[in-house]
Amino acid sequence: MSNVWIAETQVDHENVRFVDTRFSLQDSTAGQTMYDNGHIENAVYLDLERDLSDMNRFEGRHPLPSKEQLKELFESNGFLYTDHIVIYDQGGMPFAPRAYWLFKYAGFPDVSILKEGYNQLKELGYNISTVKPTVNRSKLTLDWNVEILSDRQSVKLISEGVARGVLLDARSAERYEGINEPIDSIAGHIPTARNFDWEQLKNESTFKSSSEVQDLLQTVVSKEEEITVYCGSGVTAAPLYAMLKEVGYQRVKLYVGSYSDWITEHPIEK
Repeated sequence: MSNVWIAETQVDHENVRFVDTRFSLQDSTAGQTMYDNGHIENAVYLDLERDLSDMNRFEGRHPLPSKEQLKELFESNGFLYTDHIVIYDQGGMPFAPRAYWLFKYAGFPDVSILKEGYNQLKELGYNISTVKPTVNRSKLTLDWNVEILSDRQSVKLISEGVARGVLLDARSAERYEGINEPIDSIAGHIPTARNFDWEQLKNESTFKSSSEVQDLLQTVVSKEEEITVYCGSGVTAAPLYAMLKEVGYQRVKLYVGSYSDWITEHPIEK
């Protein structure tokens, strides 16, 4: 078992850097407003669309920033490889897992997602502030963890049976089956993909424990398989990636472009 998620009681406050990633897919300004109105003291804010995506690119709805952009993001916020990066959102959301994946992609060794969301942390007595912390810029030599990233071409090879691996779609069964598609222009899924709705990983605003979900995951994918997770835009696949790592799956990748990138060039299945 891994320790992707940690309870607030497990946080050793030495060398901790709190990261607030609250966001709303319905209102892209809501996360910054939530942060400005109060956040864990000394937490920096990373916005899904401003910081954790490059919305000027075209590889899906929430494209991956370049390595240069991510390096600048981490350095301007003063992150170090010696920090324990502790990330939170509203609880039970995909935004902290998205940030978790990006930190791991950039090679940060000690990264955790808090089990508790912001309101729970507040109730537990965490110091709340409206002040944006002053941080000293860092200088990083990043050791990129490229083996956890997948792209359209790699996914195509798996889909066609040329390369080994399993594609795992994190969207609802209705979207996977092409019955209902509220966002993308074409309904369906990437050919050969299996389905595991990421919402099964949580109880309302809390992610389930690894023991609660590992049997369920193993009915869909085994630990021996090489797994590439995707969703609509690469965001809600991040909790599925994180949970697979939490329960001990070794070979897991995230296709950040996801279905919204795939349909720009390739056929689908229903």
